[in-house]
Amino acid sequence: MFGIFGLKLPRFVVLLLAGAILVAAAAAGILYVWSPKATLRITTGPSGGVAQRFISAFIDVTTKTHPHIRFDSVTVDSLEASAKALDDGKADIALVRTDAAPPSNGETLVILRRDAVIVIVPAGSAIKSVAQLSGKTVAIPTSPVQQENSRALDLILSYYNVPTDTVKRLFLPVAEIGPAIRGKRAAAALAVGPIAPGEAVDAVASIARATRETPEILAFDDNDAIARRFPGLESIDLPEGAFKGHPPIPGDSVKGLAVSYRFAVPVRMLDAVAGAIARAILKTKTKLMALTPLASQIEAPDPDEKNPLLPVHPGVAAYLSSGEESFIDEFEKYFYAIGIPLSLVGSAIAIISGVIRNKELAGDQQRIFRLLVMADEAGKADAAELDLLETEFKASVSACVSRLVEGANATDQAPISLAIEHARRAIELRRRVLAGAPRHDAAAIESDNAKRPAEQIGGG
Repeated sequence: MFGIFGLKLPRFVVLLLAGAILVAAAAAGILYVWSPKATLRITTGPSGGVAQRFISAFIDVTTKTHPHIRFDSVTVDSLEASAKALDDGKADIALVRTDAAPPSNGETLVILRRDAVIVIVPAGSAIKSVAQLSGKTVAIPTSPVQQENSRALDLILSYYNVPTDTVKRLFLPVAEIGPAIRGKRAAAALAVGPIAPGEAVDAVASIARATRETPEILAFDDNDAIARRFPGLESIDLPEGAFKGHPPIPGDSVKGLAVSYRFAVPVRMLDAVAGAIARAILKTKTKLMALTPLASQIEAPDPDEKNPLLPVHPGVAAYLSSGEESFIDEFEKYFYAIGIPLSLVGSAIAIISGVIRNKELAGDQQRIFRLLVMADEAGKADAAELDLLETEFKASVSACVSRLVEGANATDQAPISLAIEHARRAIELRRRVLAGAPRHDAAAIESDNAKRPAEQIGGG
Protein backbone atom coordinates (compact mmCIF):
# COMPACT_ATOMS: atom_id res chain seq x y z
CA MET A 1 0.00 0.00 0.00
CA PHE A 2 1.19 3.50 -0.81
CA GLY A 3 0.21 6.63 1.09
CA ILE A 4 -0.77 9.62 -1.03
CA PHE A 5 -2.29 12.71 0.55
CA GLY A 6 -3.25 10.61 3.55
CA LEU A 7 -4.95 7.92 1.42
CA LYS A 8 -3.80 4.33 0.99
CA LEU A 9 -3.58 3.12 -2.61
CA PRO A 10 -2.54 -0.40 -3.65
CA ARG A 11 0.87 -0.67 -5.30
CA PHE A 12 -0.54 -2.15 -8.49
CA VAL A 13 -2.97 0.78 -8.86
CA VAL A 14 -0.13 3.30 -8.64
CA LEU A 15 2.00 1.35 -11.13
CA LEU A 16 -0.95 0.94 -13.48
CA LEU A 17 -1.73 4.66 -13.45
CA ALA A 18 1.91 5.64 -13.95
CA GLY A 19 2.35 3.15 -16.78
CA ALA A 20 -0.81 4.28 -18.55
CA ILE A 21 0.20 7.93 -18.34
CA LEU A 22 3.72 7.20 -19.60
CA VAL A 23 2.37 5.23 -22.57
CA ALA A 24 -0.07 8.03 -23.39
CA ALA A 25 2.71 10.62 -23.07
CA ALA A 26 5.00 8.59 -25.33
CA ALA A 27 2.27 8.23 -27.94
CA ALA A 28 1.50 11.95 -27.80
CA GLY A 29 5.20 12.80 -28.08
CA ILE A 30 5.70 10.53 -31.09
CA LEU A 31 2.65 11.94 -32.82
CA TYR A 32 3.82 15.48 -32.06
CA VAL A 33 7.33 14.91 -33.43
CA TRP A 34 6.84 12.51 -36.29
CA SER A 35 3.40 13.50 -37.54
CA PRO A 36 3.22 17.27 -37.08
CA LYS A 37 0.30 19.07 -38.60
CA ALA A 38 1.61 22.53 -39.17
CA THR A 39 0.62 25.50 -41.26
CA LEU A 40 3.53 27.64 -42.42
CA ARG A 41 3.14 31.06 -43.98
CA ILE A 42 5.56 31.63 -46.84
CA THR A 43 6.12 34.75 -48.95
CA THR A 44 5.75 34.39 -52.71
CA GLY A 45 8.38 36.84 -53.93
CA PRO A 46 7.79 39.61 -56.49
CA SER A 47 4.91 38.94 -58.87
CA GLY A 48 5.94 37.41 -62.17
CA GLY A 49 9.49 36.67 -61.06
CA VAL A 50 11.28 33.35 -61.40
CA ALA A 51 11.36 33.10 -57.61
CA GLN A 52 7.56 33.09 -57.51
CA ARG A 53 7.46 30.14 -59.90
CA PHE A 54 10.05 28.35 -57.82
CA ILE A 55 8.05 28.84 -54.62
CA SER A 56 4.91 27.50 -56.31
CA ALA A 57 6.85 24.37 -57.26
CA PHE A 58 8.31 24.12 -53.76
CA ILE A 59 4.87 24.30 -52.12
CA ASP A 60 3.49 21.68 -54.52
CA VAL A 61 6.30 19.17 -53.93
CA THR A 62 6.59 19.70 -50.18
CA THR A 63 2.87 19.32 -49.47
CA LYS A 64 2.79 16.08 -51.47
CA THR A 65 5.87 14.73 -49.72
CA HIS A 66 4.80 15.92 -46.26
CA PRO A 67 0.98 15.86 -46.13
CA HIS A 68 0.94 17.07 -42.52
CA ILE A 69 2.49 20.39 -43.55
CA ARG A 70 0.35 23.03 -45.22
CA PHE A 71 1.53 26.33 -46.67
CA ASP A 72 -0.32 29.62 -46.75
CA SER A 73 1.06 31.97 -49.39
CA VAL A 74 1.77 35.54 -48.30
CA THR A 75 1.66 37.75 -51.39
CA VAL A 76 4.28 40.51 -51.55
CA ASP A 77 5.26 42.87 -54.35
CA SER A 78 8.99 43.15 -53.64
CA LEU A 79 11.88 41.50 -51.88
CA GLU A 80 11.87 44.31 -49.34
CA ALA A 81 8.20 43.61 -48.57
CA SER A 82 9.03 39.91 -48.23
CA ALA A 83 11.66 40.66 -45.60
CA LYS A 84 9.30 43.02 -43.78
CA ALA A 85 6.63 40.32 -43.62
CA LEU A 86 9.07 38.19 -41.62
CA ASP A 87 10.01 41.12 -39.39
CA ASP A 88 6.34 41.88 -38.72
CA GLY A 89 5.51 38.27 -37.86
CA LYS A 90 3.26 37.85 -40.92
CA ALA A 91 5.37 35.04 -42.40
CA ASP A 92 7.20 31.98 -41.08
CA ILE A 93 9.40 31.55 -44.16
CA ALA A 94 10.42 34.47 -46.33
CA LEU A 95 12.21 34.67 -49.65
CA VAL A 96 14.97 37.24 -49.18
CA ARG A 97 17.99 38.53 -51.04
CA THR A 98 21.05 39.37 -49.01
CA ASP A 99 21.50 42.87 -50.46
CA ALA A 100 17.82 43.86 -50.48
CA ALA A 101 16.91 45.06 -46.95
CA PRO A 102 17.15 41.61 -45.28
CA PRO A 103 14.98 41.04 -42.17
CA SER A 104 16.42 42.08 -38.83
CA ASN A 105 15.05 39.00 -37.04
CA GLY A 106 15.78 36.43 -39.76
CA GLU A 107 18.23 33.57 -40.06
CA THR A 108 19.12 31.39 -43.04
CA LEU A 109 17.23 28.16 -43.66
CA VAL A 110 18.65 27.21 -47.07
CA ILE A 111 20.33 29.02 -49.96
CA LEU A 112 18.15 28.87 -53.05
CA ARG A 113 20.71 30.26 -55.48
CA ARG A 114 23.66 32.61 -55.86
CA ASP A 115 23.52 35.30 -58.54
CA ALA A 116 26.66 36.87 -59.88
CA VAL A 117 26.61 40.66 -60.16
CA ILE A 118 28.50 41.46 -63.37
CA VAL A 119 29.28 44.59 -65.33
CA ILE A 120 29.65 43.87 -69.05
CA VAL A 121 31.41 46.12 -71.54
CA PRO A 122 31.78 45.62 -75.29
CA ALA A 123 35.05 44.44 -76.78
CA GLY A 124 37.64 47.24 -77.00
CA SER A 125 35.86 49.45 -74.46
CA ALA A 126 37.96 52.07 -72.69
CA ILE A 127 36.18 51.22 -69.46
CA LYS A 128 38.40 48.88 -67.47
CA SER A 129 37.05 49.56 -63.97
CA VAL A 130 33.79 50.43 -62.29
CA ALA A 131 35.41 53.70 -61.26
CA GLN A 132 35.30 54.74 -64.93
CA LEU A 133 31.50 54.51 -65.17
CA SER A 134 31.06 58.07 -63.93
CA GLY A 135 29.11 60.07 -66.49
CA LYS A 136 28.15 56.91 -68.42
CA THR A 137 24.86 55.09 -68.98
CA VAL A 138 24.44 51.52 -67.77
CA ALA A 139 21.80 49.28 -69.30
CA ILE A 140 19.91 47.01 -66.87
CA PRO A 141 17.54 44.21 -67.98
CA THR A 142 13.92 44.80 -66.99
CA SER A 143 12.63 42.35 -64.40
CA PRO A 144 10.60 42.28 -61.18
CA VAL A 145 13.87 42.90 -59.29
CA GLN A 146 15.37 45.57 -61.55
CA GLN A 147 15.29 48.19 -58.78
CA GLU A 148 17.12 45.84 -56.41
CA ASN A 149 19.72 45.27 -59.15
CA SER A 150 20.09 49.00 -59.62
CA ARG A 151 20.67 49.43 -55.87
CA ALA A 152 23.35 46.72 -56.00
CA LEU A 153 25.12 48.89 -58.59
CA ASP A 154 24.81 51.84 -56.21
CA LEU A 155 26.67 49.89 -53.50
CA ILE A 156 29.51 49.03 -55.84
CA LEU A 157 29.76 52.60 -57.17
CA SER A 158 29.87 53.99 -53.63
CA TYR A 159 32.83 51.76 -52.81
CA TYR A 160 34.72 53.32 -55.72
CA ASN A 161 33.58 56.80 -54.66
CA VAL A 162 31.54 57.28 -57.82
CA PRO A 163 28.45 59.45 -57.12
CA THR A 164 25.48 57.28 -57.99
CA ASP A 165 23.63 60.17 -59.65
CA THR A 166 26.44 60.49 -62.24
CA VAL A 167 25.63 57.05 -63.66
CA LYS A 168 22.41 56.91 -65.66
CA ARG A 169 20.30 53.75 -65.83
CA LEU A 170 18.56 52.44 -68.94
CA PHE A 171 16.07 49.65 -68.25
CA LEU A 172 15.49 47.44 -71.30
CA PRO A 173 14.33 43.91 -72.10
CA VAL A 174 17.38 41.67 -72.05
CA ALA A 175 17.22 41.08 -75.82
CA GLU A 176 17.58 44.85 -76.41
CA ILE A 177 20.66 45.24 -74.21
CA GLY A 178 23.05 44.33 -77.07
CA PRO A 179 21.49 46.73 -79.60
CA ALA A 180 21.66 49.53 -77.00
CA ILE A 181 25.37 48.90 -76.48
CA ARG A 182 25.98 48.74 -80.23
CA GLY A 183 24.03 51.98 -80.77
CA LYS A 184 26.05 53.78 -78.06
CA ARG A 185 22.92 54.41 -75.97
CA ALA A 186 24.69 52.63 -73.12
CA ALA A 187 28.38 52.18 -72.38
CA ALA A 188 28.00 49.10 -70.23
CA ALA A 189 25.43 46.70 -68.87
CA LEU A 190 24.74 45.39 -65.39
CA ALA A 191 23.26 41.91 -65.03
CA VAL A 192 22.47 39.87 -61.93
CA GLY A 193 21.98 36.16 -62.50
CA PRO A 194 23.26 32.66 -61.82
CA ILE A 195 26.25 31.07 -63.49
CA ALA A 196 23.71 29.07 -65.43
CA PRO A 197 20.86 29.92 -67.81
CA GLY A 198 19.44 33.23 -66.67
CA GLU A 199 19.72 37.00 -66.89
CA ALA A 200 23.51 37.25 -66.78
CA VAL A 201 24.05 34.66 -69.51
CA ASP A 202 21.31 36.21 -71.66
CA ALA A 203 22.75 39.73 -71.32
CA VAL A 204 26.23 38.54 -72.36
CA ALA A 205 24.74 36.67 -75.33
CA SER A 206 22.72 39.73 -76.39
CA ILE A 207 25.82 41.95 -76.44
CA ALA A 208 27.94 39.33 -78.21
CA ARG A 209 25.25 38.83 -80.84
CA ALA A 210 24.67 42.55 -81.44
CA THR A 211 28.36 43.59 -81.60
CA ARG A 212 29.58 40.34 -83.20
CA GLU A 213 32.50 40.48 -80.81
CA THR A 214 33.37 38.97 -77.45
CA PRO A 215 32.34 41.29 -74.61
CA GLU A 216 34.36 41.58 -71.40
CA ILE A 217 33.45 41.16 -67.74
CA LEU A 218 34.91 43.81 -65.45
CA ALA A 219 36.85 42.29 -62.57
CA PHE A 220 36.25 43.40 -58.98
CA ASP A 221 39.79 43.04 -57.70
CA ASP A 222 38.69 44.40 -54.33
CA ASN A 223 35.80 41.96 -54.02
CA ASP A 224 36.76 40.77 -50.51
CA ALA A 225 36.96 44.36 -49.24
CA ILE A 226 33.65 45.24 -50.92
CA ALA A 227 31.97 42.22 -49.31
CA ARG A 228 33.28 43.19 -45.89
CA ARG A 229 31.97 46.73 -46.27
CA PHE A 230 28.62 45.59 -47.70
CA PRO A 231 27.71 42.21 -46.13
CA GLY A 232 24.79 41.86 -48.54
CA LEU A 233 27.36 41.22 -51.28
CA GLU A 234 29.57 38.13 -51.41
CA SER A 235 32.97 37.71 -53.01
CA ILE A 236 33.26 34.90 -55.56
CA ASP A 237 35.58 33.75 -58.31
CA LEU A 238 34.00 33.66 -61.76
CA PRO A 239 35.49 30.70 -63.63
CA GLU A 240 36.65 30.88 -67.22
CA GLY A 241 33.71 30.50 -69.59
CA ALA A 242 31.13 31.06 -66.85
CA PHE A 243 28.78 32.96 -69.21
CA LYS A 244 29.79 31.73 -72.65
CA GLY A 245 31.75 28.72 -73.69
CA HIS A 246 33.14 29.55 -77.14
CA PRO A 247 34.88 31.84 -77.08
CA PRO A 248 34.92 31.71 -73.30
CA ILE A 249 33.50 34.67 -71.36
CA PRO A 250 35.29 35.57 -69.22
CA GLY A 251 38.47 34.48 -70.93
CA ASP A 252 40.11 33.72 -67.58
CA SER A 253 39.05 33.37 -63.97
CA VAL A 254 38.20 36.79 -62.52
CA LYS A 255 37.22 38.09 -59.13
CA GLY A 256 33.54 38.90 -58.85
CA LEU A 257 30.63 39.68 -56.55
CA ALA A 258 27.37 37.87 -55.91
CA VAL A 259 24.12 38.09 -54.00
CA SER A 260 22.22 35.11 -52.69
CA TYR A 261 18.53 34.31 -52.52
CA ARG A 262 17.61 32.50 -49.33
CA PHE A 263 14.73 31.16 -47.34
CA ALA A 264 14.85 32.99 -44.01
CA VAL A 265 13.01 32.01 -40.83
CA PRO A 266 12.53 33.89 -37.54
CA VAL A 267 15.24 33.52 -34.91
CA ARG A 268 12.51 32.33 -32.50
CA MET A 269 11.71 29.23 -34.59
CA LEU A 270 12.46 26.04 -32.66
CA ASP A 271 15.74 24.39 -33.65
CA ALA A 272 14.05 21.07 -34.40
CA VAL A 273 11.45 22.74 -36.64
CA ALA A 274 14.03 24.75 -38.62
CA GLY A 275 16.21 21.66 -39.01
CA ALA A 276 13.23 19.57 -40.17
CA ILE A 277 12.20 22.12 -42.82
CA ALA A 278 15.77 22.46 -44.13
CA ARG A 279 16.06 18.68 -44.27
CA ALA A 280 12.78 18.42 -46.18
CA ILE A 281 13.93 20.97 -48.77
CA LEU A 282 17.34 19.40 -49.30
CA LYS A 283 15.84 15.90 -49.50
CA THR A 284 13.26 16.92 -52.13
CA LYS A 285 15.74 18.82 -54.34
CA THR A 286 15.58 16.16 -57.07
CA LYS A 287 11.79 16.30 -57.22
CA LEU A 288 11.90 20.09 -57.35
CA MET A 289 14.33 20.00 -60.28
CA ALA A 290 11.72 18.10 -62.28
CA LEU A 291 9.43 21.13 -61.98
CA THR A 292 11.91 24.01 -62.22
CA PRO A 293 15.59 24.14 -63.24
CA LEU A 294 16.18 26.77 -60.56
CA ALA A 295 16.05 24.01 -57.95
CA SER A 296 19.39 22.68 -59.20
CA GLN A 297 21.05 25.61 -57.46
CA ILE A 298 19.65 24.89 -54.00
CA GLU A 299 22.46 24.43 -51.54
CA ALA A 300 22.91 23.95 -47.84
CA PRO A 301 24.37 26.97 -46.06
CA ASP A 302 27.79 26.68 -44.47
CA PRO A 303 27.23 25.98 -40.74
CA ASP A 304 30.34 28.05 -40.00
CA GLU A 305 29.18 31.02 -42.08
CA LYS A 306 29.49 34.24 -40.11
CA ASN A 307 27.25 36.43 -42.26
CA PRO A 308 26.13 39.18 -39.86
CA LEU A 309 22.97 39.84 -41.86
CA LEU A 310 21.50 36.36 -42.19
CA PRO A 311 23.43 33.84 -40.08
CA VAL A 312 22.54 30.19 -40.35
CA HIS A 313 19.72 29.19 -37.99
CA PRO A 314 21.14 27.09 -35.10
CA GLY A 315 18.71 24.26 -35.86
CA VAL A 316 19.90 24.08 -39.47
CA ALA A 317 23.54 24.33 -38.41
CA ALA A 318 23.04 21.49 -35.92
CA TYR A 319 21.44 19.30 -38.59
CA LEU A 320 24.18 20.00 -41.15
CA SER A 321 27.00 19.54 -38.67
CA SER A 322 25.68 16.44 -36.94
CA GLY A 323 24.07 14.46 -39.73
CA GLU A 324 20.99 12.26 -39.77
CA GLU A 325 21.64 10.24 -36.60
CA SER A 326 22.26 13.29 -34.44
CA PHE A 327 19.23 14.93 -36.02
CA ILE A 328 17.13 12.01 -34.71
CA ASP A 329 18.83 12.46 -31.32
CA GLU A 330 17.74 16.10 -31.40
CA PHE A 331 14.15 14.95 -31.88
CA GLU A 332 14.56 12.58 -28.93
CA LYS A 333 15.66 15.52 -26.82
CA TYR A 334 12.40 17.29 -27.70
CA PHE A 335 10.52 14.08 -26.96
CA TYR A 336 11.97 13.91 -23.47
CA ALA A 337 11.50 17.64 -22.97
CA ILE A 338 7.82 17.27 -23.89
CA GLY A 339 7.01 13.68 -22.90
CA ILE A 340 8.45 13.59 -19.40
CA PRO A 341 6.76 16.79 -18.17
CA LEU A 342 3.57 15.62 -19.85
CA SER A 343 3.76 12.30 -18.02
CA LEU A 344 4.39 14.04 -14.72
CA VAL A 345 1.43 16.34 -15.26
CA GLY A 346 -0.71 13.37 -16.24
CA SER A 347 0.35 11.45 -13.13
CA ALA A 348 -0.45 14.45 -10.96
CA ILE A 349 -3.89 14.72 -12.57
CA ALA A 350 -4.51 11.01 -11.97
CA ILE A 351 -3.50 11.33 -8.31
CA ILE A 352 -5.63 14.41 -7.75
CA SER A 353 -8.58 12.70 -9.48
CA GLY A 354 -8.08 9.68 -7.21
CA VAL A 355 -8.02 11.86 -4.11
CA ILE A 356 -11.22 13.61 -5.19
CA ARG A 357 -12.84 10.27 -5.97
CA ASN A 358 -11.85 8.83 -2.58
CA LYS A 359 -13.24 11.89 -0.82
CA GLU A 360 -16.51 11.49 -2.68
CA LEU A 361 -16.70 7.80 -1.71
CA ALA A 362 -15.94 8.67 1.90
CA GLY A 363 -18.74 11.24 1.83
CA ASP A 364 -21.17 8.65 0.45
CA GLN A 365 -20.19 6.20 3.20
CA GLN A 366 -20.77 8.85 5.86
CA ARG A 367 -24.22 9.61 4.44
CA ILE A 368 -25.15 5.90 4.42
CA PHE A 369 -24.00 5.48 8.01
CA ARG A 370 -25.94 8.55 9.13
CA LEU A 371 -29.10 7.36 7.39
CA LEU A 372 -28.87 4.03 9.21
CA VAL A 373 -28.36 5.84 12.51
CA MET A 374 -31.32 8.10 11.71
CA ALA A 375 -33.49 4.99 11.21
CA ASP A 376 -32.44 3.66 14.62
CA GLU A 377 -33.01 7.03 16.31
CA ALA A 378 -36.45 7.36 14.71
CA GLY A 379 -37.66 4.22 16.54
CA LYS A 380 -37.26 5.99 19.91
CA ALA A 381 -37.83 9.65 18.96
CA ASP A 382 -40.60 11.82 20.30
CA ALA A 383 -42.55 14.19 18.02
CA ALA A 384 -40.05 17.07 18.27
CA GLU A 385 -37.04 14.81 17.73
CA LEU A 386 -38.81 13.15 14.81
CA ASP A 387 -39.35 16.54 13.16
CA LEU A 388 -35.63 17.24 13.42
CA LEU A 389 -34.77 13.84 12.00
CA GLU A 390 -37.17 14.34 9.10
CA THR A 391 -35.60 17.74 8.31
CA GLU A 392 -32.13 16.15 8.32
CA PHE A 393 -33.44 13.27 6.20
CA LYS A 394 -34.74 15.66 3.51
CA ALA A 395 -31.38 17.47 3.42
CA SER A 396 -29.56 14.15 2.97
CA VAL A 397 -31.88 13.14 0.11
CA SER A 398 -31.30 16.53 -1.56
CA ALA A 399 -27.53 16.03 -1.32
CA CYS A 400 -27.76 12.59 -2.93
CA VAL A 401 -29.87 13.93 -5.81
CA SER A 402 -27.30 16.70 -6.39
CA ARG A 403 -24.53 14.08 -6.63
CA LEU A 404 -26.46 12.24 -9.34
CA VAL A 405 -27.07 15.48 -11.27
CA GLU A 406 -23.32 16.25 -11.14
CA GLY A 407 -22.59 12.96 -12.86
CA ALA A 408 -22.10 10.43 -10.07
CA ASN A 409 -22.40 6.80 -11.11
CA ALA A 410 -25.97 5.61 -10.48
CA THR A 411 -24.66 2.14 -9.59
CA ASP A 412 -22.49 3.61 -6.84
CA GLN A 413 -25.58 5.34 -5.44
CA ALA A 414 -27.55 2.06 -5.01
CA PRO A 415 -26.48 1.53 -1.35
CA ILE A 416 -27.45 5.11 -0.56
CA SER A 417 -30.87 4.51 -2.14
CA LEU A 418 -31.40 1.51 0.13
CA ALA A 419 -30.34 3.51 3.20
CA ILE A 420 -32.69 6.36 2.22
CA GLU A 421 -35.62 3.94 1.87
CA HIS A 422 -34.80 2.32 5.21
CA ALA A 423 -34.65 5.70 7.03
CA ARG A 424 -37.82 6.92 5.29
CA ARG A 425 -39.83 3.88 6.42
CA ALA A 426 -38.46 4.12 9.97
CA ILE A 427 -39.52 7.77 10.21
CA GLU A 428 -42.89 6.96 8.64
CA LEU A 429 -43.47 4.08 11.12
CA ARG A 430 -42.60 6.22 14.11
CA ARG A 431 -44.85 8.99 12.84
CA ARG A 432 -47.80 6.54 12.63
CA VAL A 433 -47.08 5.16 16.10
CA LEU A 434 -46.95 8.65 17.62
CA ALA A 435 -50.22 9.48 15.81
CA GLY A 436 -51.92 6.54 17.58
CA ALA A 437 -52.15 4.10 14.67
CA PRO A 438 -53.59 0.66 15.58
CA ARG A 439 -50.98 -1.75 16.80
CA HIS A 440 -51.55 -4.27 13.99
CA ASP A 441 -51.10 -1.56 11.34
CA ALA A 442 -47.88 -0.40 12.95
CA ALA A 443 -46.63 -3.99 13.17
CA ALA A 444 -47.42 -4.51 9.49
CA ILE A 445 -45.53 -1.40 8.55
CA GLU A 446 -42.57 -2.45 10.72
CA SER A 447 -42.52 -5.92 9.15
CA ASP A 448 -42.65 -4.44 5.64
CA ASN A 449 -39.91 -1.97 6.58
CA ALA A 450 -37.65 -4.85 7.60
CA LYS A 451 -38.27 -6.87 4.45
CA ARG A 452 -37.94 -4.18 1.73
CA PRO A 453 -34.21 -3.50 2.04
CA ALA A 454 -33.45 -7.23 1.85
CA GLU A 455 -35.69 -7.59 -1.19
CA GLN A 456 -34.06 -4.64 -2.95
CA ILE A 457 -30.62 -6.03 -2.26
CA GLY A 458 -31.72 -9.37 -3.68
CA GLY A 459 -33.00 -7.69 -6.84
CA GLY A 460 -36.71 -7.81 -5.96
